[in-house]
Amino acid sequence: MNAGSIFDLTGKVAIVTGGGRGLGRTMALALADARADVVVTDLLISEVKEVVKEISLKRRRSLAIKADVTKPKDVQKMVFKTMKHFGRIDILVNNAGINIISPAEDFSVEDWDKVLSVNLTGVFLCAQAFGKVMIKQRKGKIINIASVAGMVGTPHNAVAYNSTKAGVINLTRALAVEWGKYNINVNAIAPGMIETELTKKRLKNKEYYDYWIDRTPLRRIGRPEDLIGAVVYLSSEASNWLTGHTIVIDGGYTTL
Repeated sequence: MNAGSIFDLTGKVAIVTGGGRGLGRTMALALADARADVVVTDLLISEVKEVVKEISLKRRRSLAIKADVTKPKDVQKMVFKTMKHFGRIDILVNNAGINIISPAEDFSVEDWDKVLSVNLTGVFLCAQAFGKVMIKQRKGKIINIASVAGMVGTPHNAVAYNSTKAGVINLTRALAVEWGKYNINVNAIAPGMIETELTKKRLKNKEYYDYWIDRTPLRRIGRPEDLIGAVVYLSSEASNWLTGHTIVIDGGYTTL
């Protein structure tokens, strides 16, 4: 197998949760560029349909699904529609996530539960549902989107987000151990600060922006495109002997 074909996803079916914007959109388009067919899910169907249009322009098959990853019925709908349309699922990118900013001493139980339900429970529900299909296939790739915030403490009032992303990292390890016997690779990507629709507002705060720049050796904020190489690698045959690992893409932030 040559270096070009090992990253070729022709014939593979991928699903990206939270794929309507930001990191999810970029990764969905990257998988299509690598010749995968892509299912895109999110809460806002209008955004999902726009991504599907972009994928169709790349001459790849695609499917838009409106779904809430915190609801088991919606997750099962994702599985049913994907299997009905494509007949298989090879790659799951567990990207859907939220953040709520509040000092730890004031963080409400309701907000804690909301972040937990999307960022950790939703990741588990999707991995479990699509993992069952992959177990039957005896093959699959699961990529969970974590964060460097799950590895270090940050002073920016995101206690629930940080805690859930740490959970995603260890969930990745646990599933890798359980499902390795089925030839399922379970890995994670932990980005540093990436400029997206969700972070642009906070990055306009000079103190917040300077914090990330000062602590990032490459001296810039990340872009969604910085994750393309990792998501294609983890989806491809090139990563067949890698599992339980978290790839950190943070400009060097966690090295300090």
